[in-house]
Amino acid sequence: MATKVATKIELQFGDHAVSEDELVTRAKKAYGKKDIKTLNIYVKPEEYKVYYVVNDEITGSYDL
Repeated sequence: MATKVATKIELQFGDHAVSEDELVTRAKKAYGKKDIKTLNIYVKPEEYKVYYVVNDEITGSYDL
């Protein structure tokens, strides 16, 4: 049985830093509904954008 590893992810670019928790929280807020089963997040620092896909069908984005 594999042991669960505690992880921390932080995206750093230029003089900005964004945690994984913040990316998820902001995507959920941008989506605005509670019926989230899956959430995929794609970060494009060069565009200062975060794109997300909810439940493999609903897409959206927000600025970093």
